[in-house]
Amino acid sequence: MSGRTIVVTGASDGIGAAAARALAADGHTVVVVGRSPTRTRQVAAEVGGPAHVADFARLDEVRALAADLLAAHERIDVLVNNAGGVFGERTVTPDGLEATFQVDHLAHFLLTSLLTDRLLASRATVLATSSVASRASRMTVEDARRAGEPAPEGRYSSLRAYADAKLANVLHVRELDRRYGDAGLATAAVHPGGVATSFAATSADLSGRFYRSRLGKRLMRTPEQGAATLVRLARTTPGVDWPTGGYWSDDRPARGNPRAHDPALARALWERSEQLVAASVTG
Repeated sequence: MSGRTIVVTGASDGIGAAAARALAADGHTVVVVGRSPTRTRQVAAEVGGPAHVADFARLDEVRALAADLLAAHERIDVLVNNAGGVFGERTVTPDGLEATFQVDHLAHFLLTSLLTDRLLASRATVLATSSVASRASRMTVEDARRAGEPAPEGRYSSLRAYADAKLANVLHVRELDRRYGDAGLATAAVHPGGVATSFAATSADLSGRFYRSRLGKRLMRTPEQGAATLVRLARTTPGVDWPTGGYWSDDRPARGNPRAHDPALARALWERSEQLVAASVTG
C-alpha cells in the first residue's frame, strides 16, 4: 500500500534513517524527525520528504513539533515513535525529569497525545521502538506513579532506567490499543535487536562500551536489519496482515515482560504521563 504519510522520529541516524529510506522507496511520504539539524535535513533530502527538528529532552520542542505536523499534514497514516537512547550518568532534562524516561517514553506520549485526533481521523498505526531490555524491568504501579523523578544521587542505574523506559513503550501501545483500538487506531511495539548505531553513544557503562566496540559492531545487526520489522508493519494492513496491540521481535509476535499485560500498571503509567506533560507546560 503506497502513498501513505509516515512520520518517523529519531530518523536522522540508525534504525530511524534506515526505516525512512525503505519506506520512501515504497512511494510513501516520509516525514523525518530528528534532533540534529544537519543530519535530519540530509536524510530528508535523501528520501524526498520534509524535515522537522526537535530535541525530545525539551517538551516544549515536542509541542512545537506536533503543531508543525498538524499544520503541514492533513493525514498521518503511520507514526513511528523511534527516538531514544540511554544515558550513562544520572541526567535531568530542562523539564526536571529523568532523561531516559523523558526521551524514550514521555516525549512520545506527549507527541502521540497531541496528534491523537489526526491519527484517529486517518485510522493510523502507531509503532514504537522498544527493546528486549523491557523484560528486565520490575516496574510496579507505585513505581509508575513516581515515574520520571530523577533518582537520588548515587542510586541511579542507567540499565534500570532504560529497562523501565522500554517497558513504558510497550505499556503505552497496549493502553493506546485499549483506549482507541475500536476507533481504528492500530499499535505495536518492536524489539529491533542489537543494532550497530550511535545508540548509547554517551553511556559510560558496560553496555555502552560494548555498543561502541569493534566486537560489538561485528556482532550486532545493521540498521536496515534492525528496522525490518518496523518497516514491514508500516507497509502492511493492521488487523489483516498482523494483530494490533502486541510486542514484536524478528518479525513475529514475541513474549515480553508479563508486566506489560497488567492493565492497572498501564493505566497508572498513562495517568502519571498525563500529569507530567501537563505540569511541564510553560508560559
